[in-house]
Amino acid sequence: MSGILYGIGVGPGDPELMTIKAAKQIKECAVIAIPHREKELCTAYQIARQAVPEIEEKECLYLPMPMTKDKKVLDESHDLAASAVMERLDRGEDVGFITLGDVSIYSTCSYLLERLWSKGYATRLECGIPSFSAAAARLGMPLVSGAEELHVIPATYQVKEALKLPGVKVLMKTGKQMKAVKEEIRKCGASAVMVENCGMADERIFMSLEEIPDEPGYYSLLIVR
Repeated sequence: MSGILYGIGVGPGDPELMTIKAAKQIKECAVIAIPHREKELCTAYQIARQAVPEIEEKECLYLPMPMTKDKKVLDESHDLAASAVMERLDRGEDVGFITLGDVSIYSTCSYLLERLWSKGYATRLECGIPSFSAAAARLGMPLVSGAEELHVIPATYQVKEALKLPGVKVLMKTGKQMKAVKEEIRKCGASAVMVENCGMADERIFMSLEEIPDEPGYYSLLIVR
């Protein structure tokens, strides 16, 4: 029998926010896959190892995922990653692919799932706490209430149009685009708060648009109202 690929969300940064089920699945999988060349530099791995020290005893499958919009480069890397995972599944080994936040929200695991589904392999997803839920909790405010709408937007895409949407806008991974994003927020007269590296040792919180730096870290999340 073929093994199963488990997509495992490890939460936004604080190892105490990992679910019991995620920790259990990591312990049970024969192989742990990460979207990086080095586990020491993989944020998801460093979060998981604090909650599940046993992960250090597992074989690590390195599946580097380049950060680019070049479709050809992305497709090649995703094809290679899927082939490496399928090789392990064909041996009957279960593979746990760990990812930040929740595995169903802008996760690198989704590229593997598409390819494995097309080949008939079994997959399972173990949900995790998404960064925007953790950020709202750290800010001490409800994310949405009543009839408010919630829009989750990758900030490297159509931010200008997205800011016209009604309700609350969550802008994810805004780091490199921050200066332009702040200008668009000012133009539309909205307010914003931000959490950088939510739940991590170097977490920073900014309670107004004026406080937010032009060049924050990669894991920067804005909540716009």
